[in-house]
Amino acid sequence: MGQIVAVIPARGGSKGIPRKNLLNLCGKPLLAWSILQARAAERIDSVWVSSDDDEILAVAKEFGAMPIRRPAEIAGDEATSESAWLHALDHIERQGVEVDLMVGMQATSPLREPADLDGAIDALRRESDDSLLSVCEVEDFFIWRRDAQGYPQGVNHDPVHRKRRQNIEPRYLENGSFYVFKPAILRGLNNRLGGRIGMFIMAKHKMFQIDNPADVALCEALMRSYGLDMQG
Repeated sequence: MGQIVAVIPARGGSKGIPRKNLLNLCGKPLLAWSILQARAAERIDSVWVSSDDDEILAVAKEFGAMPIRRPAEIAGDEATSESAWLHALDHIERQGVEVDLMVGMQATSPLREPADLDGAIDALRRESDDSLLSVCEVEDFFIWRRDAQGYPQGVNHDPVHRKRRQNIEPRYLENGSFYVFKPAILRGLNNRLGGRIGMFIMAKHKMFQIDNPADVALCEALMRSYGLDMQG
């Protein structure tokens, strides 16, 4: 059987927060938390970081990940995570590694634990899924939008006939923390999800990610409150 590899895309550029992947979060670079979590997961055999940035690659090596130099043509603002994962998969296989599963992690989602990664891998295998996404269950979650005239309009509910909370079917939010997929899915569909898709439900406080400066203080508070800052 081949190996399970975790790959973390981490570009040097960022519009919302400059040098976001290297910002200090609970005493470590943001990127470091994803590396440490993946290294502590029992099911993951190796951890890789794909980046176009020398400093990020140095941090990756410092915290125990193997660096992959990402070409400039797939490192711009419009570059997809899929392009980084595909490039990484080719690179890893050229090192003689047979890849059974890839765990695609987002460095901007530090609110996770090694047990989440192990649990998701076990779930994918148990259910014979081809790919899987991490989600959080949301309760009593009513979405609104404005119609063409600018008036509020219910998207996933009828505001006039609101269901009781206990009668609302479960809904799940894709939290972007990580994805698990077979190499054939990534290569065949150029997508992280395809074939038989599964979900791994994470705790509600793990739905947050760092996209703007206000998210940093929130994620730091949650990490300390739940003891996630003690990893590594």
